[in-house]
Amino acid sequence: MVDILTGVRSLIVISAVALSSAALLAESAAGLHWTAPAGWTAAPARAMRAATYSIAAAPGDTAASECVVYFFGAGQGGGVEANIDRWTGQFTSPSGKPARAIVGKHTAHGIPMTTVDVAGAYSGLGGPLATSKPVPGYRLLGAIVEGPGGSIFVKFTGPSKTIAANKAKYDLLLASFTKG
Repeated sequence: MVDILTGVRSLIVISAVALSSAALLAESAAGLHWTAPAGWTAAPARAMRAATYSIAAAPGDTAASECVVYFFGAGQGGGVEANIDRWTGQFTSPSGKPARAIVGKHTAHGIPMTTVDVAGAYSGLGGPLATSKPVPGYRLLGAIVEGPGGSIFVKFTGPSKTIAANKAKYDLLLASFTKG
């Protein structure tokens, strides 16, 4: 009985160390480190994602939001303009025309990043192969963060109220990127 308890305790310690290591790895890629905002829940690992955070719906919204940090490898994932075009192309205005995006250039801790803010009817739910009808009232805050090991793509998408309620936290996420 004592041997079984000792084995279980050892397994718990090993599991805790593995989870801690996974959490550290989930917050670094391409020679960059970042810190998830308080209140955002880290989701399990998924292919092509350095991290995925779930954000609860704000009052008045019925769906939660997701912030994904992608890293495809050095030189992978396309250029800045191609990603801006793809992300904004997933949104249409109420008139059915392409939605207008606000694009900006920023630097945090010496790390260049390009940001995108676009809203409207969103056709990107379910990924690139989705064929669902566009969902109105969505917003995307995106960033291409240029790390020493390649670009990281940050895509925060969800209902407009939830995105607006979490914009300050998103800004903290971007400001937390450091080299190392």
